[in-house]
Amino acid sequence: MAKRIAIVEDEAAIRENYAAAFRREGYSVDAFEARQPALDAFGVRLPDLVFIDINLKDDVEGGFELCRDLRALSADLPIIFLTARDSEFDAVSGLRLGADDYLTKDISLPHLMARVAALFRRMDALSKPQGPEGRITRGDLTIDSERMTVHWQEHAVGLTLTEFWLVHAMARYPGHVKNRQQLMDAAQAVLDDNTITSHVKRIRRKFVAIDADFDAIETVYGMGYRWLSE
Repeated sequence: MAKRIAIVEDEAAIRENYAAAFRREGYSVDAFEARQPALDAFGVRLPDLVFIDINLKDDVEGGFELCRDLRALSADLPIIFLTARDSEFDAVSGLRLGADDYLTKDISLPHLMARVAALFRRMDALSKPQGPEGRITRGDLTIDSERMTVHWQEHAVGLTLTEFWLVHAMARYPGHVKNRQQLMDAAQAVLDDNTITSHVKRIRRKFVAIDADFDAIETVYGMGYRWLSE
């Protein structure tokens, strides 16, 4: 069955251009021009991936609000901002709300398609039977790849798809420094340095919310990150 992509974009020409491009790649596409119609549809059925612009008609921050609403509906639905707003502040704001990535509209269509294909490969990998490495236990940490769940001290940690794979990549080999390229390769994602930094900060906050003394993720300045050995 074709993967279903939703595009929330208020400019009709841009919306239809992206929709047509995704349909040519074999995806099923739902397109919306505003936050509320999209939210009404998502309440009935969630897509497999959502692209959101920030400015939605007269709702200047509508995309941010929609992202927050979607995260309340699903912790792991892939959400990507696709917007003309290229400020670092907006990018960090979007990631803090739980988006998996933040792209600007100057991205080429081939590059965009490659990122989407990589994201769906990650999703498909989770649906396949897992080998012995499907379950990882590192002290207070437990990762179940088959169910895409992470627990810390037996408490569930609500991670997005990208966050899950970043934790998995680090915890699989505790004590080993993973540079940004290795994290991208492990997660089958294409993320810039600022995006990875924002994801790691958000991951830390989620663990600290469970355990105020959490310090298992170490930043190795100039090199990358590592999950500390037990």
